[in-house]
Amino acid sequence: MASLSPTPASGYRGRLAPSPTGYLHAGHARTFWKAFERAREAGGVLAMRMEDLDADRSRQAYAEAALEDLRWLGIRWQEGPDVGGPFAPYIQSGRRAIYLEAWRALVRGGFLYPCRCSRKDLETALAAPHEGSLASRQSNGQTEPLDDEPVYPGTCRSRIAASGMETPEGFNWRFRVPDGEAIEFEDRNLGPQRFVAGKDFGDFVVWRRDGVPSYQLACVADDAAMKITEVVRGEDLLKSTARQILLNRALGHTNPAWFHCRLMVDENGRRLAKRHDALSLRTLRQRGLAPNHVLAAQLPIEP
Repeated sequence: MASLSPTPASGYRGRLAPSPTGYLHAGHARTFWKAFERAREAGGVLAMRMEDLDADRSRQAYAEAALEDLRWLGIRWQEGPDVGGPFAPYIQSGRRAIYLEAWRALVRGGFLYPCRCSRKDLETALAAPHEGSLASRQSNGQTEPLDDEPVYPGTCRSRIAASGMETPEGFNWRFRVPDGEAIEFEDRNLGPQRFVAGKDFGDFVVWRRDGVPSYQLACVADDAAMKITEVVRGEDLLKSTARQILLNRALGHTNPAWFHCRLMVDENGRRLAKRHDALSLRTLRQRGLAPNHVLAAQLPIEP
């Protein structure tokens, strides 16, 4: 497919952002197809970004499989780790300088504080929240899954960053949320959304003491740097959007538009995860299913 300009005539820039921590499944396929479809219909650019910050679980084999499986589905992108582009590198492990710049800006602005809480308290900070188990809430008569990162109790909230700090090493760093502020946004698929800072989510980690930026910070920094105008992803990241709106505001970035897709769930109502090997794209391909069956058919989902 011919390359398009970084900013197409339509102005639309979307992205695909798989994590190479396992094989993609049918739920991923439908969400990524929607991102592709919306970029294509807008006459815009679609960028592929490999979100490989979780070094313990990320594998090159999974990254290669993701590219291959998405191409098999018929999804095409104009920028990415395999084709290059104006905002390279398109692999998060190679974009540390961008995340450090964002961290420094947040420290200078007084938005962060150093935290000494245990690793157990921070175990959900690295991965996108949808990698963990999910809580739920009722909205318009439907149960919506949400990430389950607990509200931070504020143990280290009184701490302040030492002046002149240039690196985050040695501490976990949390974003101080404006308690009681309602974060509202219009989702292009699911409609109006509202989360209250300090109640629905608390001070969240943006950098870990082991030297790794969190999903929230990396996502915001990359979307801004790559000039993404619309984020298409699963509804399990709705609450993350509220956090990212706060980060965008603190960093002076314009928010992209948001489009959250309904999740594919199993017969017990649990969302699909990478543990559902029977519905990985690898397995479905081996079973002889065509791409249109994966995207449109009712598949047998095992608990």
